[in-house]
Amino acid sequence: MKLDLLYEVDAPKPWGKPHPWGQREREQKAYKDAVEQIKLADTFGFNTIWAVEHHFREGRSHCPASEVLLGALSMVTENIKMGFGVTLTPFGFIPPQRIAEKVATVDILSNGRAVWGTGRSTPMEQIAFGVDREKSRDDWKEAIEIVCGMWREEYFEYDSPRFKFPKRMVTPKPMQYPHPPAWMACASENSAAVAGKAGMGMLSFSIMQPLEAMGRHIRNYRAAAENPEPITDVTTNATAAYTLVHCADSPQQVLDNEVWKSVEWWYTNLAQFTLDWELPELSQEERDATFPLLKPLMEEGIDDLIHHFDEADMIVVGDVDTCYEKMKHYADLGVDQLICYVQFGYHSHESIMRTIELLGKEIIPELENYTPSPKTS
Repeated sequence: MKLDLLYEVDAPKPWGKPHPWGQREREQKAYKDAVEQIKLADTFGFNTIWAVEHHFREGRSHCPASEVLLGALSMVTENIKMGFGVTLTPFGFIPPQRIAEKVATVDILSNGRAVWGTGRSTPMEQIAFGVDREKSRDDWKEAIEIVCGMWREEYFEYDSPRFKFPKRMVTPKPMQYPHPPAWMACASENSAAVAGKAGMGMLSFSIMQPLEAMGRHIRNYRAAAENPEPITDVTTNATAAYTLVHCADSPQQVLDNEVWKSVEWWYTNLAQFTLDWELPELSQEERDATFPLLKPLMEEGIDDLIHHFDEADMIVVGDVDTCYEKMKHYADLGVDQLICYVQFGYHSHESIMRTIELLGKEIIPELENYTPSPKTS
């Protein structure tokens, strides 16, 4: 199992100063710190940096232009892959030609290191961009096929009820031929199976789901991937999952870093965002499938549930030995790439740099030699 990184560029409140200065200073520091952290990770064998595309997510995610961040990173790194995690793909967010252009440009700037994650986002962003939620899955699929056509063909034209494009040469073409590997964001067993059947990598998460649920997603994905019907020109059979990660030199250092305050902030922010923006737009079935632990989070209190998440390895926090044991659980479930969300909440830039160093020096070499247990994979 390889280790990746995920960056949302968190900018948690309070911002310290009133508008207009507090937000600006906090965001500027978050971006500067993120670049320094990723440059360090590049020297320690991390596989991919996934940069999100999120809009209007106050405090939690201030990274709406992943292509800009990845373009900058491509100039100061040499080895780590540049992951779009993800491009919001249905037509309302952005026309397919812009996706083709920005992914291909990052691929060229990074000397062929781009990885293309795709997704549909959630109601909060879909509504703001005027995305047709009922047709978002179909639009997602059609947009991917259009983007691949723009990369494949010298001149491209297209006409369908949902999208029209006159004959044009779409530039540039990606460095990787025929194009970078494509992945799909998955939050349920059904979407995992869709990704497998489409011949795309599976991007999953453990933040609000038990690891056993992730295991079911992976099994569904692998079964569907056995007989794929690819919608891109590059078939990918791989799984990745992300979770909060913090590694320190000792259990006492974990406490001194005040990482549990950051974990509490992250889950509280997620729960409030979900209640305010997501649940009113979702059916009960969608709620239960996507956020099975949200109800106990709100009913039982944050402290007890975080303790449960920690005990169940849904988050990876501790010293080197503890983090390694937790990460083996993910490998045993069949995760190919564990995406480490290290920059979250309030703990210091220095503690995040130390996390990256410990993961790179102590844990990545061990994971390279670890054989997952056949009993649970």
